[in-house]
Amino acid sequence: MATITQHINGRSLPNQHNINLKWPERYISVITGVKVGLSGLKHMFSSPFTSILKIGTGGYLLNRGITGHCELYEQVGKTDTEPVKVAIRASVLVGKPRTEVYDFWRKLDNLPLFMSHLKSVEVLDNLSSRWSLKLPTDIASLSWDAEITYDDPGEVIAWESLPGSNIHTTGKVRFVDTPEPDTTLVHVTITYEPPVGVLGAWIAHLVNPLFQKMVQDDVENFKRYMDMSEIISEISE
Repeated sequence: MATITQHINGRSLPNQHNINLKWPERYISVITGVKVGLSGLKHMFSSPFTSILKIGTGGYLLNRGITGHCELYEQVGKTDTEPVKVAIRASVLVGKPRTEVYDFWRKLDNLPLFMSHLKSVEVLDNLSSRWSLKLPTDIASLSWDAEITYDDPGEVIAWESLPGSNIHTTGKVRFVDTPEPDTTLVHVTITYEPPVGVLGAWIAHLVNPLFQKMVQDDVENFKRYMDMSEIISEISE
């Protein structure tokens, strides 16, 4: 496939598809690159080794800002300026009436009972909650506050992390009746937008291929959990 370039005053610019930095980050890279590079030139004779490192770093940052392309970002899967997102969709049939399934899910602190990627969900009030996410292999955890943004009893629950959270996430669960009596189709959509920067892009690159299966497994766990609760209820009677 031919490479498309743009030309301004006879100089070619990089393919727009290669730009993976937004302008605020590009400005910071240029300013920082100039400062670091000048510092290296200033101390070239007194600290030559350190100065060479500074000049190299300054040149990299300057090029990063001017071209809008970060090689580190590209290596972890960020190839454009769109926010890095991890998006998961999963569905499952649960052998329970729709209102019962909704009621169980609406009590958000029930979610870690079957969602292995959640460390905890602490209910703060009727709308607010504090979530803690386990990353794969338990290398770290992320926490944030969220609130329910839409609640149609028995039909839909939607939530979103609050402004200022170190991770932006949204979620929606729809509960749908099926032709089979007392059986509910549960549709789950969850998105995570990690912190900006290389670390955030790396987190998304790490968890994206794993999270789809993880959440699908969690939704299947939900089905098993609800079925098991019915068996336990029958035994206790």
